[in-house]
Amino acid sequence: MASPNTETVTGTFNVPVFNRQGAEVGTVAVNADDLGGKISPGLLHEAVLMYQANQRAGTHHTLRRGEVAGSTKKIFRQKGTGNARAGTKRTNKRRGGGTAKGPKPRDYSYSLPKKALQAATKMALLAKIRDNQAVIVDDFGLTAVKTKDMAGILVALKVRNVEKPAKPVAEGEVAKKPKKVHLTCLISTATNDNNVYKSARNLPGVTVMPARELNAYELLRPKKLVLTKAALESLTKPKKS
Repeated sequence: MASPNTETVTGTFNVPVFNRQGAEVGTVAVNADDLGGKISPGLLHEAVLMYQANQRAGTHHTLRRGEVAGSTKKIFRQKGTGNARAGTKRTNKRRGGGTAKGPKPRDYSYSLPKKALQAATKMALLAKIRDNQAVIVDDFGLTAVKTKDMAGILVALKVRNVEKPAKPVAEGEVAKKPKKVHLTCLISTATNDNNVYKSARNLPGVTVMPARELNAYELLRPKKLVLTKAALESLTKPKKS
C-alpha cells in the first residue's frame, strides 16, 4: 500500500544538455514512468536514515560503576553521622563514578529491502530532475587529469561561483553586494572515468561517483546533480528481466 504522502509524477521532462563550455547543445527527454512515476517522502526518509546509520562507527564507550577505578568500601558509616546513607564512591551519583546506562559499542547497520532501495534511488533522481537540480553535460572531454579544467567546466555549468540571492533589505538600508558561492554537487559518469574522478576529487563540495553506485542518500545530499548524457541513459533505460 502506497504512503498517503506519495506524490504521483507524470509526463515527460525535456532536460537541456550542455557542453563543457556551458552552451546548450540539445535536450534529452526523461519520462517520469521510466523512474517509477512516484515520489514518496517517507521511503526517501527511511532510505537516508539507513545509509546514515550504516556509516556510524558505533565505537562510543562509557564506563559503568563496576568498571571505574575505586574501592567498593562505604564512604562513611551508615548511621550516626546525620547524613544520608551513602555507598561506594564508584556510583553514578558521584564525580568520577560510573555512568548509568551509558552507551556501549554496538553495530547500527541494517538494511531495507533491495527493491525498496532501488525505488528510492529512482525517486531521488526523479525529484532532482523535477526540481531543476539536475544538470546534463554532453561529455567532459578530459583527456588528462586537470583540476583547473574541471573547475572551469563547473563554473560554466553554473555550479561554482554562483551568485547567492541577496536578502531583502528594509527601507533606508544599503543593499549588500551579492556573494558568490560554490554549490555542493555530485558528478556521475556512466562508467569509472579516472580523469574525471582525479580532476574533481580535490574540489571542495564535489563528489564523483559512477552511475551504478548511486543511491538515494548520495543523490539527495548535494544541491546539484551533474550527469553525463550516457549516465542518464543508463539510469533511465528499463532493466532486463
